[in-house]
Amino acid sequence: MATGKSREADDQPIVLLVDDDERLLGALRRGLTLRSFQVDAAANADEALSRLQSRRPDVIVLDIVMPGMDGLSLCRLVRDRYTCPILMLTARDAVPDRVAGLEAGADDYLVKPFDLQELVARLRALLRRAGAESEPPEIVFGDLVLEPQRWLARRAGEPLALTATEFRLLELFMRSPGHVLTREDILASLRGDEWLGTESNIVDVHVGNLRLKLEAGGRPRIIKTVRGVGYALGE
Repeated sequence: MATGKSREADDQPIVLLVDDDERLLGALRRGLTLRSFQVDAAANADEALSRLQSRRPDVIVLDIVMPGMDGLSLCRLVRDRYTCPILMLTARDAVPDRVAGLEAGADDYLVKPFDLQELVARLRALLRRAGAESEPPEIVFGDLVLEPQRWLARRAGEPLALTATEFRLLELFMRSPGHVLTREDILASLRGDEWLGTESNIVDVHVGNLRLKLEAGGRPRIIKTVRGVGYALGE
């Protein structure tokens, strides 16, 4: 079976998530893993410091409001010891709050609620600036070629006219070739965890539309249905 060329597991950037919201941690872990990150998680400052000692992350996503030591204090402590980029999360969007995070040593700032796509883009930008990630110009699987930076897709050399959602869906499959993605994983990754439990058939509709374009001209099916579970990219 052909495999995607996005990156091997050992080369996937490591992100440390620090937030006391278990639901958010679970959603971010799932979404970032599907986008070729290795994910460590911590619910408070003590857990975060323990994770830092056991495995050095390439980037940290840190919530400001937490029990015990808050995110600003933890950010200052981490910045004194480590050089990895830090992205702060907060529900407060006032200028003084953003300034406080940046002065504490954060490299970027994102206000809740946020879109997963924006978080991923910001993380990749931080990693590029830190020299920890070099985004491949192409992802290849069999006769499929995807160029995320140029927003181009081809199959057997022929361009594919994809909608934004179809492009993101194809990228999700091509970054996880051979892996079964549940409908819940796909929905959370494309539209955010808050959509879980709603519009139960929306994933099937988007996959069906994408298949029509991938299989045009009699090309063989490449997105397989795993009955009762979800879908997988395979030949």
